[in-house]
This record gives sequence, C-alpha cells and structure tokens, in this order.
Amino acid sequence: MYKILKGVTGFLLLMLTFQGLRAQEHPRFYEEIQQFKKKDSASFPPANAILFLGSSSFTKWTDVQSSFPGYPIINRGFGGSTLPDVIRYANDIIFPYHPRQVVIYCGENDFEETDSLTVQTVFGRFKQLFQLIRSKMPGESIVYISMKPSPSRAGRRKKQEEANKLAKDFISIQKNASFVDVFHKMLDKDGKPMPEIFLDDSLHMNAKGYAIWQKAIAPHLLKDKN
Repeated sequence: MYKILKGVTGFLLLMLTFQGLRAQEHPRFYEEIQQFKKKDSASFPPANAILFLGSSSFTKWTDVQSSFPGYPIINRGFGGSTLPDVIRYANDIIFPYHPRQVVIYCGENDFEETDSLTVQTVFGRFKQLFQLIRSKMPGESIVYISMKPSPSRAGRRKKQEEANKLAKDFISIQKNASFVDVFHKMLDKDGKPMPEIFLDDSLHMNAKGYAIWQKAIAPHLLKDKN
C-alpha cells in the first residue's frame, strides 16, 4: 500500500511540475488574452467598431460603452501591459475585429520596467505598434492618448512629457491619425495632477478622471462610415 501511495504521489508531483513548466512557456498576459478569446467565442464583436486598446486605464473603464453612446466600442485593455505586450498580441486583439478605428492608451507602464529605459526606446515601441497597425489596416484611423500624469509616478513625469511630445509630433504628419492630450487636462492651475480625479492608489482614475477623458476623446471618434 505504501508503495502504491508513494507512486501516486510521485505521479502527481510530476504532473504538477509539468503543468508548471507549461505555464512558464506562456508569455506575459497569456491568460488575459485567452479570456478575451473566450468572450469572443461566446459573442464575437461586430466589425467596423472602435477598438480601445492598451493598459489598465482602459481595463478599468468598465462603462466605456455608455460613455460614448452611438459608437460601438470594443474594450481590449489589459492591466499592466506595455507597448511590446500589445504588439505581441496584435493578431489576437486587433486585426480579427476589423475595426474602423483604434484608440490606444499604452506606454505609461513601459517606464516602470527599469529606470534606464529611455524616452527614445518607448517612442520607438509606439512607432512599431503604429506601423504594425498601418501595415494591416492602411486606411483606418488611429488615435493615441497621451500618457497621464499619475501622482504615484511623479518621478517619471519628465520622461512622460518628452514621450508625449514625440508621439504628438509623429502623429501630426500621419494621415488618419490624431493625438489626444489628456496630460495637461488632468493638471490643476499650479501644474500639478488633480488629486480628486484619482483613486486612492494615485495611479488609476475615478469617475471624475474618466469624465475628463470622455470629453477629450469624443471629438476624435469616427461615426459609422456606412
């Protein structure tokens, strides 16, 4: 009996080890992307919608559809994501939907990877994502939302502002593209982030913060072309 139990225990440990190794094979946010796919398999979003793409500022915008009545919105924000993460999963969360417009909020988390990450590196990542979308969707609109001035990330502010400017200048010479500056709209008269528009973590926004975003983004959204 002891030998049998020992054999079963060994088998279970082997299986757990194997499953652990399999899990380690998956890239970051694999499970989040699988959840999107599961959701799509149950009810696939309509084509020609507006795709919101990026990190937790979109993930937590749970009422984004009601914020833009009359515009079909697909929200594919996944918290903690960086620009390389969005690029990695482009074939899963961008192109299958055939959107008429892509609205991006991403880049803020990139600067959290390491203090040595440069503005040019993050800007290069943004250009890579932009050009990837354009290569598959050459005529569709792309909207990029500036990085926001999160109080908890005050030490990154200079880099954020520089990256925002590079993105704005780049977009200004692109067709069917626009830049939305939410950074300065979230500052008070003294040039400091308004604390009342953030949650207690001083990183994510509350309803007041999203109201600012809604007002800034709305003029850039495309009506149905049909």
